[in-house]
Amino acid sequence: MAPFSSPASRAFPFGPRSDPRSNGRPTLAGKTVLSSQHEAGRGKSSRGIGMRGAKRMRKIPRDCIQGITKSDIRRLARRGGVKRISATIYEETRYALKQYLERILKDVVAITEHSKRKTITVTDVIFALRRQGRPIYGFDHKGGSSKTTLY
Repeated sequence: MAPFSSPASRAFPFGPRSDPRSNGRPTLAGKTVLSSQHEAGRGKSSRGIGMRGAKRMRKIPRDCIQGITKSDIRRLARRGGVKRISATIYEETRYALKQYLERILKDVVAITEHSKRKTITVTDVIFALRRQGRPIYGFDHKGGSSKTTLY
């Protein structure tokens, strides 16, 4: 035995691959012992040790604004009274919508951070819209109906 051997090398003198049934892990009296290479844990599935199945794959959104489909834009235009729509309008509408939402959300995040919260509330959005000169009616709780409407 080497003079500078660790306790792990004394416990497992033949190395981790000495037994073909050990799958590369050291064993002691037939029990698998976890070494520093094989830490205990549940991995990414978080369903427990030994559970089989596919890991959860999350879809990475490339450009979320493409989620506003051509039909959605057409529906909004119809509500606004538009009869015919040019083919170039869809990308322009997506760009304008993205700019509008970025302006509003920038103010909303500033309001939420100033009030030392992490959750955006309806009143934050209403305050940001009112600050930009585009008030939205029907959401105030100062009297009247308790329903929230967008009229």
